[in-house]
Amino acid sequence: MRIAVLGGEGVVGRHVVDEARRRGHEAISLSRSSGVDVSSGDGLDEALVGADVAIDVTNIASLRRHTALRYFESSSKHLQSAALRCAVGHVVVLSIVGIDQVRAVGYYDAKVTQERLHLDGPVPATVLRATQFHEFALQVASRATAAGVALVPSIRVQTVAARSVAEQLVDAAAAGPHRGRLADVAGPPPPGVLADRTRAAFERAGRRTKVVSVPPLGSAFEGVREGALLPAADATITGPSFEAWLDGPDGPATTDGSAAA
Repeated sequence: MRIAVLGGEGVVGRHVVDEARRRGHEAISLSRSSGVDVSSGDGLDEALVGADVAIDVTNIASLRRHTALRYFESSSKHLQSAALRCAVGHVVVLSIVGIDQVRAVGYYDAKVTQERLHLDGPVPATVLRATQFHEFALQVASRATAAGVALVPSIRVQTVAARSVAEQLVDAAAAGPHRGRLADVAGPPPPGVLADRTRAAFERAGRRTKVVSVPPLGSAFEGVREGALLPAADATITGPSFEAWLDGPDGPATTDGSAAA
């Protein structure tokens, strides 16, 4: 099977490419650096020729509603149209657990729109929602660190390894076209506090950064504060645990956090 991975150089995308190839599939990594821009459609048709399935793990860093919505609307429409023209039979899309409960947050609302556009599109699409990655702790901290202090939202998370999510995405691709959502995927319980996981990740990485836990402010984040991003009881649970990941091959003890930057 020929699998096109949109965002193949990102935190989860590189694992998708590796896992697909490990299973004997032909996986091609598509990103702006390879001349493919899913948000504008540039290079998409050429890259998707001959692909059986496309896995979209692209993302945008901005949490602003207008910016995120513009990106996910355009990327979804371009990918669906290009996949139809190139006879790609299936699109697999990575999304986030609980986003329909926190649509007051612009970024999450934009992700709901992305899901809808794919599920209603001409090419059958499968949506896999995952909780935040174990790598998320360092990602958040790297964007909010100044003068040796990292401001981290005081929220509960049940994170999952990016590599484990990649395995689930390749499973979905190999299973064939399926229009709809799969069971959500999350890491092993119990949930933890994001600030605590960030401190542990910094410690393993040997980084002397003070972590300050701050509540996410505003009514828009009420659902987040109440645990909307935690998995439901019927979610698929997959390891490793956060504690095992810390000292594993993908953890900060090995990567020094570079994979999460």
